[in-house]
Amino acid sequence: MKKIFTFSIIVGFAFIFLAFTNINSSDYNSSIAIEALNGDNTIVSVAAGNENFSTLVAAVKAAGLVETLNSEGPFTVFAPVNDAFANLPEGTVESLLKAENKETLTAILTYHVVAGVFKAADVVEAIKANNGEFKITTVQGGTLTASLSGTNVILTDTKGNKSTVVIADVAASNGVIHAIDTVVMPE
Repeated sequence: MKKIFTFSIIVGFAFIFLAFTNINSSDYNSSIAIEALNGDNTIVSVAAGNENFSTLVAAVKAAGLVETLNSEGPFTVFAPVNDAFANLPEGTVESLLKAENKETLTAILTYHVVAGVFKAADVVEAIKANNGEFKITTVQGGTLTASLSGTNVILTDTKGNKSTVVIADVAASNGVIHAIDTVVMPE
């Protein structure tokens, strides 16, 4: 009986794993969706548990924002994946991670954070209700503009740079994460 019970649990987890990894063929979606299974994790621990966010996690640590993003919140984080950081000009990430650039790094990272929970459906509804654009005030104090391109949510920063939400609504105990494909920059 104990063997059947153990086998059933293993099979059950296998089906859950397969269901989540087949959500979308993207590597981001598969691994991020699996991280969302554990809703007790804070935004930082969800990101730290996912290899697609290793650069973001290093930046959050260098900026001294771990405690803030582990706090009660709630927060919505537009989290750039590693490829987003890799697309910055050569040497940018390394420079930002230096102690003397902590203020600039903090400004960039908090530009990706919004107070409150903004789930994807709410953002899409707000975009449609506001003639195709929804202005989002970030913790940094700047504004991101959300719009739609087909079914994709696009964020435009104050400099006109655009980022696409590649996966939405990754649950965390203190908010929600939306993975984005480009680092957005404040003024």
